[in-house]
Amino acid sequence: MDEYSRFVDWDKMDVSAQSQDTKELSCTEFQELKQLARQGYWAKNHCLRAKVYHKLISSIPCRTVTPDANVYRDIVVKIVGKRSSGSLPLPEFVDNSLVPTYCLNAEGVGAVRKIILCIANQFPDISFCPALPAVIALLLHYSKDEAECFEQVCRILACNDPSKRLIDQTFLAFESSCMTFGDLVNKYCQAAHKLMVAVSEDVLEVYSDWQRWLFGELPMAYVARVFDVFLVEGYKVLYRVALALLKFFHKVRAGQPMESDSIQQDIRAFVRDIAKSVSPERLLEKAFAIRLFSRKEIQLLQMANEKALQQKGITVKQKRQNVHLAVHAENFKSEIVSVKEMRDIWSWIPERFALCQPLLLFTTLEHGCSLSRFYSHSEGHEPTLLLIKTTAKEVCGAYLSTDWSERRRGGNKLSFFGTGECFVFRLQPEVERYEWVIIKHPELATAGPETENQNHSSPAASTLSSGSGPSEPSERLSPFLSARHFNLPSKTASMFMAGSSECIIVGGGDGQALYLDADLNHGRTSHCNTFNNQPLCSENFQISVLEVWGFRD
Repeated sequence: MDEYSRFVDWDKMDVSAQSQDTKELSCTEFQELKQLARQGYWAKNHCLRAKVYHKLISSIPCRTVTPDANVYRDIVVKIVGKRSSGSLPLPEFVDNSLVPTYCLNAEGVGAVRKIILCIANQFPDISFCPALPAVIALLLHYSKDEAECFEQVCRILACNDPSKRLIDQTFLAFESSCMTFGDLVNKYCQAAHKLMVAVSEDVLEVYSDWQRWLFGELPMAYVARVFDVFLVEGYKVLYRVALALLKFFHKVRAGQPMESDSIQQDIRAFVRDIAKSVSPERLLEKAFAIRLFSRKEIQLLQMANEKALQQKGITVKQKRQNVHLAVHAENFKSEIVSVKEMRDIWSWIPERFALCQPLLLFTTLEHGCSLSRFYSHSEGHEPTLLLIKTTAKEVCGAYLSTDWSERRRGGNKLSFFGTGECFVFRLQPEVERYEWVIIKHPELATAGPETENQNHSSPAASTLSSGSGPSEPSERLSPFLSARHFNLPSKTASMFMAGSSECIIVGGGDGQALYLDADLNHGRTSHCNTFNNQPLCSENFQISVLEVWGFRD
């Protein structure tokens, strides 16, 4: 065996998968490294993987004073003393998380706790880092001694490149990552999300497990392959793999009864036993087949979620409010939807707003059928929820991300605005959320009267197209976010809502568009590519009740 075998129990390792061929890694170009990591170039050579890890981690830009191997040798005896490693208490910041043993021998299992305590001594600013035990345990397999492993983990923790996110070290960062993951599931794993909502009282609690799936439950052969790519590509890889795990869970378990009383426990068990159904190669293949947002876009979404938590004062661990508390049966009353239906809608909205409670702003039963009153009651609130019940008992609506006052930028012209977080949905006769679409012609936002008239005659046909965005996503802000929230040029904002004194248009999904007349008595839909040939509602409909809901802290 090689010099990196000190802490490895080779009886637990899949030695048959280990190649003895001598390999070297000479490339330094990012794209080439990325391809080699995804292909598993160093996955079947233990010594090569150890050397690659050392090389990649050594290249991480760190704070000037970052603890190294010599620091560990100086402090470990003072901190650990004569206590046996198995009795060493873990610091609170690991949050009672699993300390996986993977393929470590007895010495390696004890070394994990010693290194955690020494890191706690050197990084007093770490307040929440449940992934740390797994990262240490993994790196010990590829370290010559404890001191070397300590130094490598310290470099990961001390990374000072603002564009390179590695491991969450505060509850705010961790919780916002859980919210961001929930947003991504809502976007990319809608079938799985629908199942989570159906079987879980608190879907956000389920998604808060996402890092545990990767750093705790996932077997050694899998987590090492994930870590190979993570060290090259960064945090985004973790989201990809967690989404792939959820997709496979839904595919394998769809239609089967739950194995326990908790969907959380079922997912954990599935991830632990993933080798029964999915290979490491297939998992990564699935992960990288997801057309995820760019790193910059995910970073902005994370920032938005962090800001929402800070505004709520949620910066330390506490019980998360679930949708059953946000939409409370005693405090909620609508003439259109039931409490259960409102909770379903709440499960679709961005996580940062799921922290809020619904607040009725406008209803035609009380405020009349006036578009001007609709605007006056809705303006100043962002986001809002539009609910419509037709005389044919159909129920549909829209989640609107942007304040209706934005329409004034176009003067008297029909003005488009909003973000890609907008979506339309149907509750009756069947429940369906439609993916968002984008405005095909952004110039319509400042178009002249001729274009405005064209919009009135055929809003969806002339302005909407289904799809995921422009052809150059790397140069634009994610349509999930509003440009003005981040002081970015307004031209990067997507446009999904339109309003004037004569009508309202909301771009929906799968080619859906909702059009309301000024009297709020009539409306119509335009649907080019409907979901299973099911339109949002009747093409021409008469409104029975219309409500607008805001979000109260």
